Amino acid sequence: MAQPTARPDTTLRITRTFAAPRERVFQAWTDPAALKEWWAPPGYATPAAEVDLRVGGRYRIGMKEEPDGPLFYLTGVFREVRPPEKLVYTWRWENEQSETLVTIEFRDRGAATEVALLHEVFQTGQERDAHEKGWTGALDKLVAFLTGRR
Repeated sequence: MAQPTARPDTTLRITRTFAAPRERVFQAWTDPAALKEWWAPPGYATPAAEVDLRVGGRYRIGMKEEPDGPLFYLTGVFREVRPPEKLVYTWRWENEQSETLVTIEFRDRGAATEVALLHEVFQTGQERDAHEKGWTGALDKLVAFLTGRR
Protein backbone atom coordinates (compact mmCIF):
# COMPACT_ATOMS: atom_id res chain seq x y z
CA MET A 1 0.00 0.00 0.00
CA ALA A 2 1.52 3.32 -1.05
CA GLN A 3 1.93 5.95 1.64
CA PRO A 4 0.09 9.20 0.86
CA THR A 5 2.24 12.25 0.24
CA ALA A 6 2.06 15.52 2.15
CA ARG A 7 -0.37 18.02 0.66
CA PRO A 8 -1.41 21.43 2.02
CA ASP A 9 -5.05 20.30 2.36
CA THR A 10 -4.04 17.31 4.50
CA THR A 11 -1.33 18.99 6.59
CA LEU A 12 -1.94 20.34 10.09
CA ARG A 13 0.19 23.11 11.59
CA ILE A 14 -0.23 24.40 15.14
CA THR A 15 2.06 26.81 16.96
CA ARG A 16 1.63 27.42 20.69
CA THR A 17 3.77 29.16 23.30
CA PHE A 18 4.03 27.68 26.79
CA ALA A 19 5.17 29.56 29.92
CA ALA A 20 7.83 26.99 30.76
CA PRO A 21 11.47 26.35 29.84
CA ARG A 22 12.14 24.29 26.72
CA GLU A 23 13.64 21.38 28.68
CA ARG A 24 10.47 21.09 30.78
CA VAL A 25 8.17 21.16 27.76
CA PHE A 26 10.30 18.55 25.96
CA GLN A 27 10.26 16.37 29.08
CA ALA A 28 6.45 16.66 29.32
CA TRP A 29 6.27 15.43 25.73
CA THR A 30 8.58 12.44 26.22
CA ASP A 31 8.22 11.18 29.81
CA PRO A 32 5.54 8.47 30.19
CA ALA A 33 4.41 9.72 33.62
CA ALA A 34 3.98 13.25 32.27
CA LEU A 35 2.16 12.05 29.15
CA LYS A 36 -0.41 10.28 31.33
CA GLU A 37 -1.20 13.65 32.91
CA TRP A 38 -1.93 15.71 29.79
CA TRP A 39 -2.03 13.67 26.60
CA ALA A 40 -5.48 13.40 24.94
CA PRO A 41 -8.22 15.94 24.53
CA PRO A 42 -10.71 16.83 27.29
CA GLY A 43 -13.08 13.99 28.08
CA TYR A 44 -10.33 11.40 27.58
CA ALA A 45 -7.80 9.88 29.96
CA THR A 46 -4.36 8.44 29.22
CA PRO A 47 -3.83 5.47 31.55
CA ALA A 48 -0.96 3.93 29.56
CA ALA A 49 2.21 5.39 28.03
CA GLU A 50 5.47 3.75 26.97
CA VAL A 51 8.36 5.68 25.38
CA ASP A 52 11.68 4.35 24.06
CA LEU A 53 13.18 7.77 23.32
CA ARG A 54 15.79 7.09 20.63
CA VAL A 55 15.90 6.99 16.85
CA GLY A 56 14.19 3.73 15.93
CA GLY A 57 12.58 3.51 19.38
CA ARG A 58 8.84 3.02 19.68
CA TYR A 59 6.16 4.71 21.70
CA ARG A 60 2.69 3.45 22.60
CA ILE A 61 0.03 5.56 24.26
CA GLY A 62 -3.29 4.20 25.51
CA MET A 63 -6.29 6.51 25.72
CA LYS A 64 -9.92 6.07 26.65
CA GLU A 65 -13.04 8.14 26.80
CA GLU A 66 -13.86 8.93 30.42
CA PRO A 67 -15.13 7.40 32.56
CA ASP A 68 -15.47 3.86 31.17
CA GLY A 69 -14.64 3.90 27.48
CA PRO A 70 -12.56 1.16 25.88
CA LEU A 71 -8.78 1.58 25.77
CA PHE A 72 -7.35 2.32 22.31
CA TYR A 73 -3.71 2.79 21.35
CA LEU A 74 -1.62 5.18 19.35
CA THR A 75 1.80 3.90 18.32
CA GLY A 76 4.79 4.92 16.26
CA VAL A 77 8.54 5.03 15.76
CA PHE A 78 10.89 7.93 16.47
CA ARG A 79 12.70 9.05 13.33
CA GLU A 80 14.53 11.99 14.90
CA VAL A 81 15.25 12.75 18.57
CA ARG A 82 17.15 15.95 19.42
CA PRO A 83 16.54 16.90 23.08
CA PRO A 84 15.28 19.50 23.81
CA GLU A 85 14.91 20.82 20.25
CA LYS A 86 13.02 18.42 18.01
CA LEU A 87 11.05 15.19 17.70
CA VAL A 88 9.94 13.46 14.53
CA TYR A 89 7.81 10.33 14.79
CA THR A 90 5.29 8.25 12.93
CA TRP A 91 1.69 8.12 14.18
CA ARG A 92 -0.70 5.23 13.71
CA TRP A 93 -3.81 4.07 15.54
CA GLU A 94 -3.33 0.36 16.22
CA ASN A 95 -6.64 -0.58 14.60
CA GLU A 96 -5.79 1.28 11.37
CA GLN A 97 -3.23 0.84 8.63
CA SER A 98 -2.69 4.45 7.59
CA GLU A 99 0.31 6.20 9.10
CA THR A 100 0.99 9.91 9.44
CA LEU A 101 4.07 11.87 10.45
CA VAL A 102 4.50 14.31 13.35
CA THR A 103 7.31 16.86 13.65
CA ILE A 104 7.58 18.89 16.85
CA GLU A 105 10.04 21.76 17.21
CA PHE A 106 10.67 23.19 20.68
CA ARG A 107 11.91 26.78 20.29
CA ASP A 108 13.53 28.57 23.21
CA ARG A 109 11.80 31.88 23.92
CA GLY A 110 13.58 32.78 27.16
CA ALA A 111 11.32 31.75 30.04
CA ALA A 112 8.83 30.36 27.53
CA THR A 113 8.84 27.72 24.80
CA GLU A 114 7.25 27.95 21.38
CA VAL A 115 6.09 24.59 20.10
CA ALA A 116 5.64 24.22 16.35
CA LEU A 117 3.67 21.09 15.55
CA LEU A 118 3.44 19.73 12.02
CA HIS A 119 1.22 16.67 11.53
CA GLU A 120 1.09 15.58 7.91
CA VAL A 121 0.20 12.94 5.38
CA PHE A 122 -3.44 12.58 6.41
CA GLN A 123 -5.51 10.82 3.79
CA THR A 124 -8.33 13.38 3.96
CA GLY A 125 -9.04 16.89 5.17
CA GLN A 126 -11.62 15.42 7.56
CA GLU A 127 -8.91 13.33 9.28
CA ARG A 128 -6.75 16.45 9.56
CA ASP A 129 -9.62 18.43 11.08
CA ALA A 130 -10.40 15.71 13.63
CA HIS A 131 -6.75 15.63 14.70
CA GLU A 132 -6.64 19.43 14.92
CA LYS A 133 -9.49 19.29 17.45
CA GLY A 134 -7.70 16.56 19.41
CA TRP A 135 -4.34 18.34 19.39
CA THR A 136 -5.90 21.65 20.43
CA GLY A 137 -7.61 20.05 23.42
CA ALA A 138 -4.49 18.13 24.44
CA LEU A 139 -2.32 21.25 24.19
CA ASP A 140 -4.79 23.08 26.44
CA LYS A 141 -4.29 20.27 28.97
CA LEU A 142 -0.51 20.63 28.55
CA VAL A 143 -0.79 24.30 29.54
CA ALA A 144 -2.62 23.26 32.72
CA PHE A 145 -0.06 20.52 33.42
CA LEU A 146 2.92 22.87 33.01
CA THR A 147 1.38 25.56 35.21
CA GLY A 148 0.06 23.17 37.87
CA ARG A 149 -3.58 24.12 37.22
CA ARG A 150 -5.12 20.68 36.79
